[in-house]
Amino acid sequence: MSLTRRDFLATSAAAAAAGAFARPAFGRSAFARIWQGQQAAPVFTPIRRNVGYFTMRGGTIGWLVNSGAVVCVDSQFPAEGKACLDGLQTRSNGRGVDLLINTHHHGDHTAGNVSFRGVANKVVAHVKAAEHMRQPPGAQPPADALFPDTTFEETWAADAGDERVSARYYGRAHTSGDVAITFERANVVHMGDLMFNQRHPLVDRAAGATMRNWATAMDRAARDHDADTIYIFGHSGTNLPVTGSRADLAQFRDYLGAVLEFVNAQVKAGRSRDEVLAMRDPLKGFESWGRFGQANPRDPLTCAYEEVTSG
Repeated sequence: MSLTRRDFLATSAAAAAAGAFARPAFGRSAFARIWQGQQAAPVFTPIRRNVGYFTMRGGTIGWLVNSGAVVCVDSQFPAEGKACLDGLQTRSNGRGVDLLINTHHHGDHTAGNVSFRGVANKVVAHVKAAEHMRQPPGAQPPADALFPDTTFEETWAADAGDERVSARYYGRAHTSGDVAITFERANVVHMGDLMFNQRHPLVDRAAGATMRNWATAMDRAARDHDADTIYIFGHSGTNLPVTGSRADLAQFRDYLGAVLEFVNAQVKAGRSRDEVLAMRDPLKGFESWGRFGQANPRDPLTCAYEEVTSG
């Protein structure tokens, strides 16, 4: 779900200062305020072969409803998760949710899990994402949540009616537990926050993120799928789509590499950490991403500086 650049930067800085990026998750942290002011109605958008995406407030949700199964990928916040669940049950004539899959642990993707309690038969996530959900880095464990009961390290797959759903871990990237979820017969992939469409990403180094491997993950995801694959993005810039093609993955890969190269050049030129992090102008070649925001622990410039200088 897109958000105005001004609102995103202001609230992201506040959330980072509170040290509560992972706590979001359960709707009671500063991070949740990133999405306040968005009053969007729930929207279900079909893609193909019974797979689609849901937008309201938070990271984009993927869904599947066919005659034999209901699958939901991510859950936004509790109220939004309930709105998504209600819509899925309407579309499936009251069927429960066979699979709820979390792409990673952040709260704008998992806080709504609680709305699926007693309805979701299985909750799936990468083992590291599940660990972060139970013990958010730098935060207190949540008091009320629905955690994954099925975890994996590299790959996972299951049949869902006439669809085959699989998940793959590409290593540390946006966090240490992000996975891509593939609806194999529909040829649709939910990237979660592995993919930000023309929008500066949040890089959660406290949860194991690395921009270098994140760029590599984009290439690996593209190689694992074909030219006809449609990708669902976790977030996009204002008024930009939350779906796209492998060309969008390549563009985001190039952006990550360009941020690292830019910061490395500044360090080699003798600029201090404060000087580098004070830079605000749009990155050359990626002007559509907009200006960089205030430096914070999860800003791409900050994280790139830490990676470049740590060897």
